[in-house]
Amino acid sequence: MTQTSLDQPAPEPQPAPVPDTRTAPATPPILDASSERSLESLALGVGAIAFVVVALVALVAFGFQAAPISGPGSVGQFAAIASGVVAFVAVVAGRWVVHRHGAHRRLGALDYIDIAALAFAHGVIALLGWTLLAVILEQAFIGAEVFAVPVLVLSGATAAMSGYLAFYSATHMDLQLLAVVLAVFLVFGVVASMLTASDPNWWKDNLSALGMSSNVSAFAFNITIIVAGFLVTTLARYSTRGIPTANPKGVGRVRVTLIVVGVFLALVGVFPVDDFFALHTGVASGMVVAFGVLVIALPKWITGIPRAFVVLGWLFLAVTLLLTVFFFLEYYTLTAVELVAGILVFTWIVLFIRNAAALQLDERAAPAAAPSAR
Repeated sequence: MTQTSLDQPAPEPQPAPVPDTRTAPATPPILDASSERSLESLALGVGAIAFVVVALVALVAFGFQAAPISGPGSVGQFAAIASGVVAFVAVVAGRWVVHRHGAHRRLGALDYIDIAALAFAHGVIALLGWTLLAVILEQAFIGAEVFAVPVLVLSGATAAMSGYLAFYSATHMDLQLLAVVLAVFLVFGVVASMLTASDPNWWKDNLSALGMSSNVSAFAFNITIIVAGFLVTTLARYSTRGIPTANPKGVGRVRVTLIVVGVFLALVGVFPVDDFFALHTGVASGMVVAFGVLVIALPKWITGIPRAFVVLGWLFLAVTLLLTVFFFLEYYTLTAVELVAGILVFTWIVLFIRNAAALQLDERAAPAAAPSAR
């Protein structure tokens, strides 16, 4: 199954030309920069460059000495930071390759914001993912140190893998992959903030308490929420392109409502609850209201949306309202309500993207199926 790129629709299939054996070249032609083999070669090249550069930087940073697995001054910390930087640069490079050889149009301000948010998300995923792995390995090898040569090899290898995967992700980005990136980024960012929170009893207040202090944990939480909001607006703009419906204005309304959800989510991080209680509460409540409007009005706005997905949306909304009632009855804490509601909202967004893509694929397949039916 061919998936649609974020930059341009899938090209119409063309009949393969008949080769002229009399003039066939003795060597294979030079690969086009947008071909799969060329993209794979570029991804491998990014990984190789990252390995060499990061290993040389590790040689200077550690002075060819042994280092602990995790913690300050460890190989795990260095590899995680280096991998985050490499992933960020690799995504920017990958999106540039896609635009240079795919979408022949000028990039607008929103496109640059999308690329920056996407690169930041990949960088954070690499940073937190390798940090978590280093902490786990430290618990498995208590008191162990990494020798000098493995320090260089491990640092380079983690950066190479991060660069390769980030470049591949950027050059093959579609709506479903973007939704996965959003989910992984949000989970990693919020969990990291929970584990490093300065107040161990933050959960007794609410989820927004993670962003109340002025330490690194609060900054990480707020930045995670802001970037996640940008990614939701990106998903809203791309996922609603070309959705077939008997109500043409409905697609625009779905797009606007999803953008409102993303903007309000970003503003939740912009306005911490301890400094801007009224604004924070207002935008958080507005996000829930926008989601409710979208779930209720979706069957009218997109007439072909599957009935099972519509019912699932109503179920998610009902569960959210029920948990809110439990909170007012002091049966649930606000943190539990926010966590469950957040999971349901983002699950619904991911499922909406998949259903929207299915509608678009069915629409493209209909003209091809019509002649065979006759």
